[in-house]
Amino acid sequence: MGLMDFIKKQFIDVLEWTESGDGTLAWRYPMAGNEIQYGGSLTVRDSQMAVFVNEGKIADVFGPGRYTLNTSTLPVLTYLQNWDKLFQSPFKSDVYFFSTRMQIDQRWGTTQPVTIRDKDFGAVRLRAFGNYSYRIVDPKLFYQQISGTRDIYTTADLDGQLRALMLQHISDAVASSGLAFLDLAANQVEFANQLRLATGPAFEAIGLKLEGVTLQSVSLPEELQKILDQKIGMGMVGNDMGKFMQYQTAQAMPQLAAGAGGGGMAGDAMGLGAGVALGQVMASQLAQGLQGSMHPQQAAPVAAAAAAGVKPEDVMATLEKLGDLKAKGILTQEEFDAKKAELLKKLV
Repeated sequence: MGLMDFIKKQFIDVLEWTESGDGTLAWRYPMAGNEIQYGGSLTVRDSQMAVFVNEGKIADVFGPGRYTLNTSTLPVLTYLQNWDKLFQSPFKSDVYFFSTRMQIDQRWGTTQPVTIRDKDFGAVRLRAFGNYSYRIVDPKLFYQQISGTRDIYTTADLDGQLRALMLQHISDAVASSGLAFLDLAANQVEFANQLRLATGPAFEAIGLKLEGVTLQSVSLPEELQKILDQKIGMGMVGNDMGKFMQYQTAQAMPQLAAGAGGGGMAGDAMGLGAGVALGQVMASQLAQGLQGSMHPQQAAPVAAAAAAGVKPEDVMATLEKLGDLKAKGILTQEEFDAKKAELLKKLV
């Protein structure tokens, strides 16, 4: 093999990249000390862009197509070295290929509850999960801000940064949507769209475009979910005091039974409290039933006896429970005042 044949083998005539499907976003063509042949061929496919970097600075960016590398297609060549032979010498330059296809099924989610403002609850710590998709639209900016001189840069390398950007803008998305937490589940598309709009500029700052966002689920922490369930139950009960006591007793019975079954003074006390509350409800219902079946002259003494059986300490205990429910946001101020007035009438 002659010397000239050996030298020619060090020149690169064809530059191209076929993606392997492993989530590669940026790939540097392996130069290994070789030089690009003047007049060589560059092929950039529809889902790609190519960037030439000379002496650490981006020289040219190529979109999809087939190019012959000369001074007409690569103007920067006129400023490179080794052009003393009628611009026919090979040249050295780093070439990076970037995948511009959409990167789909990227996951985002809250590892810890995120605190947001809510018009119903004041402040809510919620969890949310979903998917998003993006693509590279400005390879020059992406190279300068993210991938740099690495041989390969993948979606896995970028995943943590993009997920953090998504979570950072959840509060902004909720505020922009104007949706209360109770409405988020029924308006997932609107919330996801607001999250895309809120996060989009942060993606653009690193050369990406956030194409789409989906919301799969949104939920409260367990302790807040219990309060929400109670509030929903109270909404079904309304302002009826008898139904309110029935609802509270029904909610407490499983826990009281478990506490009583466990033994001890606390369990006995809780069981006794449940019995007193349940007894009050049953007595009230019995009095109402007797009033409905008796003659009006007979019903009046029964009602008076039932009223006389109300103890001040029972009324005060009930008021304290109502105060706790109001403090937790389960009862509104109006609901509390109505029930308080109803109880105080029984002391007269």
